[in-house]
Formats: sequence, C-alpha cells, structure tokens
Amino acid sequence: MLLELFKFLAKEIHGFNVFNYITLRAVMATITSLVISFAFGPWLIKKLNEYNIGQAVRSDGPRDHLIKTGTPTMGGGLILVSIIVSTLLWADIRNNYIWLLLIVTLGFGLIGFVDDLKKVIYKDPNGISAGQKYLWQSIIGLSASIYLWSNAVTPEQTSLILPFFKNVSFSMNGLTFILLSYIVIVGSSNAVNLTDGLDGLAIMPAVMVASALGVFAYVAGNFVIAKYLSIPYISGAGELAIFCTAMAGAGLGFLWFNTYPAEVFMGDLGALALGAAIGTVAVIVRQEIVLFIMGGIFVVETFSVAIQVMYFKYTKFKYGVGKRIFLMAPLHHHYEKKGWKETQVVVRFWIITMMLVLIGISSLKIR
Repeated sequence: MLLELFKFLAKEIHGFNVFNYITLRAVMATITSLVISFAFGPWLIKKLNEYNIGQAVRSDGPRDHLIKTGTPTMGGGLILVSIIVSTLLWADIRNNYIWLLLIVTLGFGLIGFVDDLKKVIYKDPNGISAGQKYLWQSIIGLSASIYLWSNAVTPEQTSLILPFFKNVSFSMNGLTFILLSYIVIVGSSNAVNLTDGLDGLAIMPAVMVASALGVFAYVAGNFVIAKYLSIPYISGAGELAIFCTAMAGAGLGFLWFNTYPAEVFMGDLGALALGAAIGTVAVIVRQEIVLFIMGGIFVVETFSVAIQVMYFKYTKFKYGVGKRIFLMAPLHHHYEKKGWKETQVVVRFWIITMMLVLIGISSLKIR
C-alpha cells in the first residue's frame, strides 16, 4: 500500500517542472528512505527475531559484548530496500551511473548476505573465508572500474584530483585508473565493514560521508558551478545526489533502531554494500582523496587492523612470541579496553567524522 502511494506520487509530481530540480528530488529521496525505514523497521526486526537470525559475537572480543549475542542481524536489508526504492522513484533511471551504483550496491550486498547467512546458520562469527569474500568483491569492483574507464569521454573523468589546489590533477592511464578505482571501491567496502563493531558506530559516519558526496555529485554535474569551483564537470553526475541522499535517509532511518542499545545490526549485508556504494560515488565524481579525508575513521579503523596483524606476525617470527600494538583491533575495541564506554567511543568517532567531512567539503572552495 505504501509503495503504491509512493509510485503514484512520483508519477504525478514528475510531470511538474518544479520536480525536475535535483535539489528537491534529493530532499524527497531522503524523506522516502526515512519513511520506508520507519514503516518497515519494526516489522523486519520482529521477523528476524521470529526466525532467530541473531548475531554471533566473537569470543575474543570485549566481555560486555557477549550480551549482544542473539541481537537480530542482517538489518542491512532494510537499508538496501530503502535506498533502491527511493532511488528508482526519484532519480532519472535513464542515467547509467544510477544503474551502475545500484548494481554495485546489490552485488556487494549479496556477498554480505551470504556471509551473514553463514554466520547465522553455523553460528560462526567469521562467516565466509576472506579469500572467497575478496574474490567476489574483486570481480564486482574490477567490473565497475573497467566500465567507468571504458565510458569516460573526457580526460577529467579519469584524472586524480588533488584537493585544496586549484587546477591540480594527475592524468592516469587505463591500468592506473582501474587499479585505483578498484582499491577505492573494495577498500571502502571493507573499511565500513570493519568499523561496524559498535551500536551506531558505522552508520552515522556513512550517512555524513554520503551526504557530503551528494554535494560533490551535484556540483560536478552542474557545468556552471563545476567551472566556477574548478572541479571536473561530469555529465550526469548530478543524479548521484539522489542516490546519496537516499543513502543518507536510509542510514538515519536505520540508526533509529541501531542506536545503543541496538535492536538490530546491519551485518555485512549492509556494511559491505554501503561502503562499496560510497567508494563508487567518490570514483565517479573524482574525489577519491577527499573520500580518504572524510572517511578518516574508516581509514584509521582499517589500518589499525592491518598494523596489528603485521606487527603480530613480525614479532612472532622474530622473537617467537607475537606482540600487539593495540590492546585490541579494530581501533574502537582498543578504546573500549582502555575504559571508554561504548557510547563514548561512538559519539566521539561521530564528532571526528563531522570535522573531517567539513574539511572535505571546504576543499570545494579552498583552493
């Protein structure tokens, strides 16, 4: 009933010129995602509980996390449905970028779905093997990167932009562009997934970064504004603002149920998909470095895991006993071990992300 109402409204109002404006459709996409999340969130949580689709908590994690065992997971499905429905209603579906984003989001979401399903069925907090996960991520990430390279029509669409410097960019050949794009898409996907370890920790930074990328998409898709701000004009990129705001609305709607103490977790189904979508948008609008800045929390969380693993293996090889730099990785668990409460870690990471996002947006003008 609700979906039919949205379809009717979208059909009717698309006939009015005022709804040709991307900004208004972006607002409507946000509201639509929020409404879908609020409307179907309680029903989804109830169904997940009925089918015992609960989280398996890692045994070597913080002891107070054991109470989270059994909390419904795979709530990322709610996020994906909200994004997809809202995007199809309000975005121009003739835009190839929109379909690329939907395919990438659904593809990575499917990987996460299989991973979560294994965790639920076999009560294995590790899910599918890292090799299998990276294989399928690589297939989708490389396919998207190759598609973007083969469909680029101007050199600016494949150049690496250096923020905060006017007209400074680096041309890339096909191999370099595809490799960088692949790293950004797959890396962003896994970074968000690694950050998703505390109630609300990953989803709010994802909302903030997606919203900021929506601004970049709108600017890049507007020839006049892009020229004024000295950033590459990407024909059709403006429609990505609709997708980004749909992500933001879906994320905020999910946060309503994911805030401490969480009623539901998004699982790999949501985290992998959101990260990949954010990375893909950054690649399309040529803001990979800005994404690195705005998503600083995701970056630090990822590096904390990499550093911990490498240092442990190095010290075990050299001294026979593995040593750790952090009390526990990812980084959010390190601060928990130091005595920070879960809510303190989450809110402080949110504040840091907000500061980094503002720095990223400022790169539009500070050149």
